[in-house]
Amino acid sequence: MSFHLSVLRTRLPFFVLAISSMTMAQRPVSSQYQRDSLIAAAREIMGLQKYCALITIDSLHRANVRTMNPFPPEADMTVWMATNSRSRKAEEIRRNPNVCLYYADHAQARGYVNMKGTAILVDDLQEKLKRKRQYWTQAFPDWQYLLLIKVIPEEIEVVNYSKHIVNDSLTWMPPTIGFAK
Repeated sequence: MSFHLSVLRTRLPFFVLAISSMTMAQRPVSSQYQRDSLIAAAREIMGLQKYCALITIDSLHRANVRTMNPFPPEADMTVWMATNSRSRKAEEIRRNPNVCLYYADHAQARGYVNMKGTAILVDDLQEKLKRKRQYWTQAFPDWQYLLLIKVIPEEIEVVNYSKHIVNDSLTWMPPTIGFAK
């Protein structure tokens, strides 16, 4: 038997196991939970937090995380927040609109929400006036550099202990909600 065939026979089970593990991890979660109950559980976790983490990707493909003060999610789970149009995060979103929002209260151990989505930078005066927050007067005195970020969800992972919505006991994959693009 040639060396290559021998190696293939001894290593093949490991390759099959590795490939099947990767395939299983990429499958959508077959959840025992109803979509509406997962969305309600996500809203609860998100609503309890004043801040969330916004994760963007820089030009070297590294993740950057910053604390943001988002508005509560809208009916379709879209999330809005404000930033400076000259900020790094705005530049990173211009280059790559794929972002992630992370909400959690680790002190109270209530659960977490991880929202993957597409960010759109919005520089519309009517939208700004509609969402105006008191502290914007100090942060953006003339509103010249005030820019809104609109995050449209593509996928939401949710763990909410009070609703008994938890990770899969084997894979630790959280229940996941998909959204149409």
